[in-house]
Amino acid sequence: MERSFGSKYGKWIALTAVVLALVLWFVLSGGVENYRAKYEGYDLSQQIGDIGRSSTYSLYLRAHEGAPDASSDVSIPLVTVDSDGVTAQKDGLLMQSGSSATFAVTVPETGFYNIRLTYRTEAARGVDLERELRINGEVPFDGADTLTFTRLWHDGGEVRQDSQGNDIRPTQVEAFGEQTACCRDSMGYITEPYRFYFEAGESTVTLIATSEPMLLTALSLTAPEKMPDYAAYAAAQPQENSVPADFALVLEGESSTLRSSPSLYARYDRSSPATSPCDVRRTVLNYIGGDAWRDAGQWIEWDFDVPESGWYNITIKGRQTYNRGSVSSRILYLDGKIPFSGMENVSFPYTTAWEMNTLSDDSGTPYRFYLSAGHHTLRLEATLGDMGQILSDMEESIYRLNQMYRRVLVLTGVNPDRYRDYHLEQVYPEVIEAMAQESRLLYKLVDETVAITGQKSDRIAVAQTLAVQLESFVEDPAKITEAFTNFKDNITSLGTSMQNMRQVKLDIDLIAITAEGVTVPQPSENFLDRALHELKSCVTSYFVDYNALGDVYDASEDVLEVWILTGRDQSTVLKTMVDDTFTPSTGIPVNVMLVDPNALLNAVVAGNGPDVVISTDSWNPVNYALRHAVEDLTQFDDLQEVLDQFYPSAYAAFSFNGGLYALPETQLCSILFYRSDILEEYGLSVPETWDDLIAMLPTIQGANMSVGIPYPDITAPNLSSYYAMLYQLGGALYNDSATHTTINSEAGVQAFERYTSLYNDYGLPTIFDFVSRFRSGEMPLGIFDYTTFNTLTVSAPEIRGLWDIAILPGTSRTAEDGSTYVDHSGHSQGACCMMIATDSETTKQNAWQFMKWWTSTDAQVRFGREIEAVLGSSARYATANIAAIEQLSWSEAQLKVIREQMTWAVGFREVAGGYYTTRHMTNAVRKVTNDKTDPRETLLDYARTINEEINKKRLEFGLPIDEETP
Repeated sequence: MERSFGSKYGKWIALTAVVLALVLWFVLSGGVENYRAKYEGYDLSQQIGDIGRSSTYSLYLRAHEGAPDASSDVSIPLVTVDSDGVTAQKDGLLMQSGSSATFAVTVPETGFYNIRLTYRTEAARGVDLERELRINGEVPFDGADTLTFTRLWHDGGEVRQDSQGNDIRPTQVEAFGEQTACCRDSMGYITEPYRFYFEAGESTVTLIATSEPMLLTALSLTAPEKMPDYAAYAAAQPQENSVPADFALVLEGESSTLRSSPSLYARYDRSSPATSPCDVRRTVLNYIGGDAWRDAGQWIEWDFDVPESGWYNITIKGRQTYNRGSVSSRILYLDGKIPFSGMENVSFPYTTAWEMNTLSDDSGTPYRFYLSAGHHTLRLEATLGDMGQILSDMEESIYRLNQMYRRVLVLTGVNPDRYRDYHLEQVYPEVIEAMAQESRLLYKLVDETVAITGQKSDRIAVAQTLAVQLESFVEDPAKITEAFTNFKDNITSLGTSMQNMRQVKLDIDLIAITAEGVTVPQPSENFLDRALHELKSCVTSYFVDYNALGDVYDASEDVLEVWILTGRDQSTVLKTMVDDTFTPSTGIPVNVMLVDPNALLNAVVAGNGPDVVISTDSWNPVNYALRHAVEDLTQFDDLQEVLDQFYPSAYAAFSFNGGLYALPETQLCSILFYRSDILEEYGLSVPETWDDLIAMLPTIQGANMSVGIPYPDITAPNLSSYYAMLYQLGGALYNDSATHTTINSEAGVQAFERYTSLYNDYGLPTIFDFVSRFRSGEMPLGIFDYTTFNTLTVSAPEIRGLWDIAILPGTSRTAEDGSTYVDHSGHSQGACCMMIATDSETTKQNAWQFMKWWTSTDAQVRFGREIEAVLGSSARYATANIAAIEQLSWSEAQLKVIREQMTWAVGFREVAGGYYTTRHMTNAVRKVTNDKTDPRETLLDYARTINEEINKKRLEFGLPIDEETP
């Protein structure tokens, strides 16, 4: 009976699953194989009204449609007709960051040309070089103002082993060799070099150094190359073949010679038994690529030699486990050139294991590559391949969709009345027409993506959802207001999907160069192999401490114990730096442990804590100091020399009663983000003061937009804007002796009334997603810490060039001499490192040496660069070191804003019982904005509560109190 029961219901379950799968397929696919009928016969390149950009590369090409490609190259003499900041040297022109050079060129024939540069990089910040190009004084199209040129990176030594037998990768150092590159799309959407239109006669070409210096050694206009097909390539090569029949050369992925980014270093993988070599106990560098090899334009190069001239096959052992339903593509270069058509788009589909990919034609016949005897290079460059144009169209679509959303927003507001007919088809007929056009385009993008990937993944399904929604809006415009919020969410989701689709991550284990006919076996990774591998890994985990990083030393007074409280990537970078720099230079052995922040207090209380803690919160030093658990750094004679590396605001939170209990690592300050295109559209200027900002609100809110000012919610009590207003009025959080709060002063009350009036009187939102609203244009102004810049750069590429940053709005004040000025003071905070209290003088001195090294310019620059290399530009390190931040990946214009705001920064002081200040300031704001209580009386009530707690804590720690606290 039981067997019959299971069989009966098992069949029903299986049948139900099949039906559900069919229904899901029908829903997602619309019951059709493709959507060709919805867009065929329409001109999808047509721009509807003023919705869309007017200076895209595609429009530029269309404007010169029919122009021929040039037939010959034109060398441009490196003699400037106009320049600024350019120095002539023996072998070229040195263009410093911020410089410009204009060159005259005589063009022999009208047509399209590529522009090619030969250059050498100069020692600077180690980031890619960025240039703006102008032809006859004008930027020809969007993208020509953000041209990127890479550096050369290689290993700065040999791989060595730590005391546990783990490989330690060498530091990445720059190689200052000469490179030749054409001007290309920095986003990677267009895989071929940009084509620039020149008319016959005299023209000028201007290069503006947006960031990083460059020694320009040659500049030319070149005829666009026509890549030969495989048959033409094979026919053009010598037909000799002296290759030994059994020849096989293996290039290990981790042994690459040159790379375009310091993040593309050798990595280790314990997850697969098929990785070569594999070790479940030790860290063995055994592949390259991974998360870091995700952006189009990044390349890795290998050197190799072959013994005889002849024909070879190339096999790449790769693994693409990152993008289900997508392919990762690479351009293959041999000796600096793409050999033939097809090698500009070598695809690696999604797989769960390593696969041998022998480069072959569509029928599976391996390609034959001719190599002369001797030295060669093989380069693989990340590319979007066939997906490039799709993603370019998708980005432009997102931009247009946001324009449509904002245009409707002006009429309806964020929350339209569902029962009101706004007559959108009459008010905005161009929007309805544009929605119809956009729906067709999105259907086409879905079809094109499925044709490339072979399946409809969840990422492209968002485009289909939007296409269906837009179609319904066109059929019944009343539905726009009914689904307005959902429409915006779908646009945001499409943007997120596009970002994910832009990532072309890939792992490379090895590359095999073999004689024709040599069979390269597929890696063995069957069930038994994996089971045995997992068993070994499980057993090993009981004997290996994976939290102990790098060299591990036995406990002694001379060994420094350092705990880091962030993440494994940060701890790995730190330990590598310690082992290859700090310990060799000082002789001080260091154990680095990655520890949960919540474990620190218990460990210190139990006497099992570290000697140094890094990346701890800014409120910890004083709280530990009150309990005599950290060392006072004023005992060291060279403290002031160390502090000179920082703004005083960076370490204000670590001082108490004349002592200093930590050194700053990071420092954050708020800045103003603004959509320059929207301000220009409404005739508005960047606000210099809070009064200017408030004066803009009627115009902004009249268009149903808003301004983003952080509001202190329960989980994230962000009071930075209140503190800024307080400081700008000359107020402070506490009195000089830190015995009571002064928010109840007249300056404190005025700042509180101004801050809460933004929400009560001017209706600013208290809950919002700034990044989402900023990219849609719904929130063209916002005040957030400057690291938000990185988030916007990565997550909102469709608005690049349409937004910028500025220092905080300030307050007009009168100086002692009677003159007026604008005070832009702002709140500042960050992470720090501190020395746990010890009786050992040796430990104190060693710990101090470590803290000085860790907060030094060199260490902070290297750490910042390597973390950004590993985690991407969205994780750019916010170092507190003044000199170090200048050497990270900020442009000169961005640095100018950050530098100026930092000079206005005011540090957040910590006091005994200070946790009550943030808690009750948050309560005060919420009470005024939610219950509409009187701001002055509310603040005075909470100030008394805060002062009572401060007195209580000071008595607890034996500190004097104010007998008559205000």
